[in-house]
Amino acid sequence: MSEDRTCQLILALDVPTREEAIALLDRIDGSLQWIKVGLQLFTAYGPDFVSEIADRGYRVFLDLKLHDIPNTVAKAVQSIASLPVEMLTLHAAGGSEMMRWAAQARNDHARHLSLLGVTVLTSMDEKQLREINIQTSPEEQVLHLARLTLDAGVQGLVCSPLELQPLRQEIGPDPLLVTPGIRPSGSTTDEQKRILTPSEAAAAGSSFIVVGRPILQANDPAEAASNIRDQLS
Repeated sequence: MSEDRTCQLILALDVPTREEAIALLDRIDGSLQWIKVGLQLFTAYGPDFVSEIADRGYRVFLDLKLHDIPNTVAKAVQSIASLPVEMLTLHAAGGSEMMRWAAQARNDHARHLSLLGVTVLTSMDEKQLREINIQTSPEEQVLHLARLTLDAGVQGLVCSPLELQPLRQEIGPDPLLVTPGIRPSGSTTDEQKRILTPSEAAAAGSSFIVVGRPILQANDPAEAASNIRDQLS
């Protein structure tokens, strides 16, 4: 992965079918470099779809949020090593042993791959954390899981943009920080609870912002993507 620390835009390709995905990629051609493939498309179309996106010249962020016993997650990382994927998520809540095994599999089989620990989902707030018996604030839980993740040898984190500044103060400039929950000014927030605009996230220390619906639902997705990229410079 490039060591360029300028904040970059990732499109969350959250559409239900391959046909819609390919049509969207045709419309945004040249307006961004990174595509996030999540569970919906990966479950439907598998590794071949990831390769198809990469063959079009895009860099792939595979967002599977792996969370299982250590050996299973390590084997999954080893399998993904054969794909043209540059970033991959796993749940930090899986614990330090699981993440250490994943990091070792990455080191052994896919040193081009950056693992990212998902801390607290951006759809969750303090009330929802209480429902699963986590008695701390979202920020405190993010910081706890961030230390666990980086100590396990994982390259970066997925976090809410509202945790960017405390994380940068805690972990410094080097780890990757990937931030969903980004909404350009005037956009709806949908189910996201903890959001910032693209320029705010970049200023707070984000390495990558992830944007979906404000691009996917735009009349001109390429223009929407270019406008967001302009806010990151």
